[in-house]
Parts: sequence; structure tokens; C-alpha cells
Amino acid sequence: MSTRKNLPQRGRQQVTFHGTKRFPWVVAGVAVMAGLVAFMLLCSPSTGPASTASTNEKDAATTKSAFAPTIPDKTPAPGPAPQGMVWIPGGEFSMGSDEAGESLCGLPGVTRDAQPIHRVYVDGFWMDKTDVRNEQFDQFVKATGYVTIAERTPTKEEFPGAPPENLVAGSTVFTPTAGPVPLNDYFQWWRYEKGANWRHPEGSASDLKGREKYPVVHIAYPDAEAYAKWAGKRLPTEAEWEFAARGGLSGKLYAWGDQLKPGGKWMANIYEGQFPVKDTGDDGFAGLAPVAQFPANGYGLYDMAGNVWQWCSDWYRADYFATLAAQGAVARNPQGPETPYDPAEPTEKKRVHRGGSFLCTYQYCTRYMVGTRGKGEVTTGSNHLGFRCVKTGEAVK
Repeated sequence: MSTRKNLPQRGRQQVTFHGTKRFPWVVAGVAVMAGLVAFMLLCSPSTGPASTASTNEKDAATTKSAFAPTIPDKTPAPGPAPQGMVWIPGGEFSMGSDEAGESLCGLPGVTRDAQPIHRVYVDGFWMDKTDVRNEQFDQFVKATGYVTIAERTPTKEEFPGAPPENLVAGSTVFTPTAGPVPLNDYFQWWRYEKGANWRHPEGSASDLKGREKYPVVHIAYPDAEAYAKWAGKRLPTEAEWEFAARGGLSGKLYAWGDQLKPGGKWMANIYEGQFPVKDTGDDGFAGLAPVAQFPANGYGLYDMAGNVWQWCSDWYRADYFATLAAQGAVARNPQGPETPYDPAEPTEKKRVHRGGSFLCTYQYCTRYMVGTRGKGEVTTGSNHLGFRCVKTGEAVK
């Protein structure tokens, strides 16, 4: 097995696996994606009939009790909305979740890194109605010539000692299994695919024909940051993202309320069927969906749960919410910790992900719940990771 230092940063994944030492992601000598987001790899499988969406809904009353009402700012929008954006009024709200779980995705879908619930104030800002689409990212690339990290071939100068066959450009792609498998071995449904990138979401044989309005994927943090700068925007802070996702509601399990399917209606693109064998597409989509296929939340934002994970600008620290709460006052416009730290992978530089993806399921990972957190190594993308942008009110003035 290749050692950590001999694998390209974009060509391996370190994970804590059943309490043993961390292993590089290496499959049959093929280079694999660096630091593949821990939120989708470290999940302990849910167990027993209690691990259901109905259990989450039953716990809603308990969850809400820890939340104080959201107090929206009454300051009006500073002007007409930029194209494709909506005004998020800002204000004070209760951030986080009060359902603890030791496993990363143990139901009801949260972990201790989302605790304690604490009060936060954010100024008003503009936010993209949808995740950035392929057609938008294509305009950026044509205007700037930008090359995403997944498209760049690692060099031996960057990674001395790495086997030449590992130095290939690519990204990580979800691959359904032929039949039921134990959910403690993610190697069975993830593969590093040579040639996979935003232009080729499933690998070199795929393209973007007919996918212009799908969210762009295989986006590493620097890629998202570069697009935002070009567009005159920025990436949201984690606090801004959660305030916006809650849509003015307080303490709800989901961006739309406490029921996963109110009135029997699907509200997000998540995984139905037996994971990871087959997504039955009961919500209308098996796999990734175009943007805005489900109702918007209270602020007019689409897909704040499911479909693709979204980058936030904050460094990830598991204890950050506890640090804010310990200050004993309302945190105003928190920007995240000064440095990253994930106890599972102390040397990795990770930023926050939010929202869950089309692979989230009550069987394995319920991080479409609005108060939950994800995390990802900054140079890593995958076929269920995208982003959206924000712009401060002052910038629009």
C-alpha cells in the first residue's frame, strides 16, 4: 500500500476506519482523490427500524424546544436584486442542532460538531437563488481560461516519490454496487475516475449535453473561490448559509419544516431505495437533478437541501460552535475559526460543506437536515459537490 507522502494530495484519502489507523485511499494501484470529503466517508451506517425519517419527525418537538425565535432585520434591500439573486434580510437566529450523535451521520443526522445551539446575528446579503450551473461556470471558464483542480495533472515535482501511474488528472465518482453491501466500506461505491471533472461529470465518456442547468460539480474550494471573484461575489459564511437555508423559520428539521414529505410531497432531491444499490428516483430524480426542481424556501432559495453539497468560506473545526457559545453573547457575523482542525484528520485543511446531496438517505446519512454540517479537504471535488455565491449589501450599493 502506498504511503501517505507518496500519494498526490489530489490522489488519496485518509480516513479513520473502525478506530484503526488512517489508511490512504488506494484501489488496485490507481491514484485516487485527495482528502475526499469526510462527511461522506466516515459515516457509520444507521441501524435498526428506529433509523427512519419518521423518527426524525417525531423528535421535532424536542428539537424545537432548544431554539429561540428568529428575529429578522427590518432593513430593506439596498436596491434592485442582482440577476439571479435574492435578498436575505439578515437578523438574529439560533444556529446548529441539539440532537447529538457520535457517528458522523448517525441518525437523526447530526453530530456533536453542530452543538451547542447558539445565537448568531448576520447582516443582510444577496444570495444566488440556485447553485452555480454548468452554463454559468462555462461562461467563467471561457472568459478567464481557468482550469479546475480536477483537470490539472499532478507533477512529480509537486509529489516526489509518487508512482507515475498515480499522476493522472481526475476526480471521485459515486458508483452503485451490484447488490447489498455492508455500509462500513465506502471503497465499494466510490471510485477515482481518470478524466472526471466539471466537463465530464461521470468520466471522460460523459459530457454536459443537456446538463446546462444542472449544478456544476467536481469543484474544489479554490475553483469555487475563483468563480466567485470573477462574478464579483464571494462564498457564504457558514452562519450566512444556515440563516438563509432556514428561510425565516426557527428550529425546524428541514429548510421547509418538520416533515420530510409534507402532504406526501418530496421537497428535495435525496436518495431513495436501497443505498448504495439503486436510487429509485421516487422524488423524480435518480442521481443529480437540474437546479430549482423543488419548491423554494421562505427566502426564495432553491435546493438548500439535497442535490449537491455547497462550499462555505469557514475553516472547519469540530469545536467551533462550542467556542462561540462559550463567549456568552450573540455572535455577530462570525467568519469561522482562524485555522482548520478535524480530530479525525488533524493534518488536513478542511472547509465547511452544507446542505447534503442526492446521496443522502436515512439509511446512511441524513445531512439534508438544515442544522447539520459537512466538511471537505480544500483541493477535493466530487460528483456531488458544488457551490453558490453571495454578495454583501454594501457591495451592491
